[in-house]
Amino acid sequence: MPSGSPALSSGPSSSTDSAVGWPLGSRELAEQLQRLLVIDGRDWHALKGQKPRRAAEQIASALVHLLSDASPAHRRDPAGHAEAIALLEHGLGWLKGERSDPGCPSHGPGSRQ
Repeated sequence: MPSGSPALSSGPSSSTDSAVGWPLGSRELAEQLQRLLVIDGRDWHALKGQKPRRAAEQIASALVHLLSDASPAHRRDPAGHAEAIALLEHGLGWLKGERSDPGCPSHGPGSRQ
């Protein structure tokens, strides 16, 4: 793990951000994971059909929404939770094989490429 990054432990954390109730650094770690898993334009064609990879990308995004400042651990945030649920369901669809890549819009009918 890079220096300066919070270490993951197997036990519960006693340090929490009092404003939101999540363990200190959890949102930042979730954001770091999400950035690592996102499929960017350079890798899109190679990775777009990898269902576990697409699921992981969506699930990591759901975790970021759940841990956001707008969604404290002690309070229900309907908008943040709805977005997290939608992303989780989308990720589960990829894992279950219920989703498939719709294709690249730039390669469809009428494309100039």
